[in-house]
Amino acid sequence: MVRRQKHRRTLTTATALAVLFSSAALSVGAAGPAAADTSKVLSLKSAGDVVVDGVHQRVYISDPTAGRIVVTDYAATVVATLTGLSGVNGLELSPDSGRLYAAVTGGSRIIEVDTQTYAQSASYALGGLDGVSTLAQAGGRLFFGYTAEYSGRIGSLDLSGPEPVVALSLQSPQGYSGSVAPEFGSDPAAPGVLAVGVQESDVVGIYDVTESGLTLRVSKSVAGNLRELDITPDGKEVVTASGAPYVHPAFSTADLSPVVTYQSSDYPNAVDVAPGGEVAGGTFSWYGPDVHVFSHGDPDPVRTFEFPNTGNSSGGDTLVPGALAWAPDSSRLFAVSVNSDGVFSLRVLGDPAKSLPAITVSAPSSATRAKALTVTGKITASVALPAGTPLTVTRTDVEYPKGRTLPAVVTRTGGAFSFSDTPSAGGSVTYRVAYAGDATHAPASGSDTVTVSRTAVTLTLNNDKKIFSYGKPVSFTAALGTTYKNRAVRIYADRAGDGKGKYLIKSGTVNSTGKLSGTLNMYRDSSVYAVYDGDARTAAKTVTVWAGGQAKVGTSISRHYKTGKIGSTTYSYVHKTSQPYFNTTMNPYPGRKQRLDIQMYYQGAWRSGGSEYFTLDSLGKSVVNLGKPGSSSVGYKFRFRSAYVKGAGYSGDGVNSTAYGSWKYMYVTN
Repeated sequence: MVRRQKHRRTLTTATALAVLFSSAALSVGAAGPAAADTSKVLSLKSAGDVVVDGVHQRVYISDPTAGRIVVTDYAATVVATLTGLSGVNGLELSPDSGRLYAAVTGGSRIIEVDTQTYAQSASYALGGLDGVSTLAQAGGRLFFGYTAEYSGRIGSLDLSGPEPVVALSLQSPQGYSGSVAPEFGSDPAAPGVLAVGVQESDVVGIYDVTESGLTLRVSKSVAGNLRELDITPDGKEVVTASGAPYVHPAFSTADLSPVVTYQSSDYPNAVDVAPGGEVAGGTFSWYGPDVHVFSHGDPDPVRTFEFPNTGNSSGGDTLVPGALAWAPDSSRLFAVSVNSDGVFSLRVLGDPAKSLPAITVSAPSSATRAKALTVTGKITASVALPAGTPLTVTRTDVEYPKGRTLPAVVTRTGGAFSFSDTPSAGGSVTYRVAYAGDATHAPASGSDTVTVSRTAVTLTLNNDKKIFSYGKPVSFTAALGTTYKNRAVRIYADRAGDGKGKYLIKSGTVNSTGKLSGTLNMYRDSSVYAVYDGDARTAAKTVTVWAGGQAKVGTSISRHYKTGKIGSTTYSYVHKTSQPYFNTTMNPYPGRKQRLDIQMYYQGAWRSGGSEYFTLDSLGKSVVNLGKPGSSSVGYKFRFRSAYVKGAGYSGDGVNSTAYGSWKYMYVTN
């Protein structure tokens, strides 16, 4: 998208203040401190001109393709959209910021908009002129650019009298070749000077604004593939942005001789001069800075801004040609960017005219508590700071988590600094060095962190590697040794297989003997942790123990005809032709199996009859039918038990410790 206009478009600070004091209806409060860089996506199809209203803190962006003007606040939030303006492009504010003028190609007109209500208050027809797209304000008149007979032409609209007066063909004798409307550069502080150029030409003309029109002062070929131009507030220089060379040169408005070359980069496509004379130069750049800010007359940039990549290409977002405008107080620059997907954003660049210092801080990687250490560093800036510049120092540690201010330091020649400190607290200690900023420098800070030694502490936890019956409430006791101040301990548990991870079972201050206990019901094997966070002089510590929770196993025999004792042991009596059931219950777990052990009493001893694993159902139950004992079993004693054997190759999981059910006894009869 090629933008077709440039001129001084914002009120000076003095003018803005005059309006604030004279008209309460127009006042919305003075501008606040410079904001941090922000950006918001705008629903645009194109971006033409950008003007900034410092009185009402509004930004106006024309969208020629969509035929609308988008209005945002200083935070880039859209507050209004003016539609039905086919081909709207050039924008201009009235001296009191009460009205916005817009050049509308469709219908060949200039419209007037009330900046409080955003309602169109007037429309000035231009007699069907072609290509009306650029505007400038100078000498109390609106100058507009249009095309006629394949050349760029200049017209004016005078609204000072009882009726609007339109004048046409105010160009120089040689004219401006090309089929686009001329670009303008003007400044309200220099109302008698108007700079003119055409994008399809390399000629720039400087005009004196007279009562009868324009008088050519000088015209010269100064730039190739001109994109934009603007005039300094004193009216003595015109700054251009051209496709080549990759700089933003400034020329004298007296004779267009070179004055200074502002060193930018890539393809210059925008320029805007602030009321204080600061120059903002925009470039089309995928892989470098997109905006360069210069102090008046200094060829090297004070500050640069590079847009991030919000699209799908390898390069960053790029500046829309000409879509760059200062806030009247120079606290912000507003820039419209576009990414590789055609998405537009309004970027608000804070403190653009201030050099952004960089502070490096270097502290030792480690140090001993209560012993002095030395911190060194350096502050650098595009606008050098003098020796003796004061810097604030803050130390942050576990004892002062919000920071403690240390004695200030001052820089030496070249910006270097150093200071010594004796850290009273151990652990992670951060030294932050900051510069408050001044009229030409933004605030800045830097930091580095040193690990300061702390005394090791004794922390123990009982019950390591002990195994407990299912569900048993077990007291885990942490014992904390001598510390500096902190006497708080936390006890956590992590039960195997429950998916909950580590959770707190007890926290608090240890008692007079240094102990704190928490209870855990041992439904699963568990890891238990005691955590001490440390303090300014003693190191943090965590200890871990493992404790087993056995499975809960129950076994019974059913389908027997009676029970009775043989000796002191109770037996279930089973007929040789019946089919006894061996029932197992166990705390459930997905895929769990029980092992059934069988033994027979033979020749004075219990002898193994084998073991086999059987799958438990979702409720942890298993019923095993081993069939009829038969005649050969009559008169023999048998016993059975169920077991959980920990491990994937056994009972199928490892969340409990191995547990055996009690033996159940059976006697076979006829």
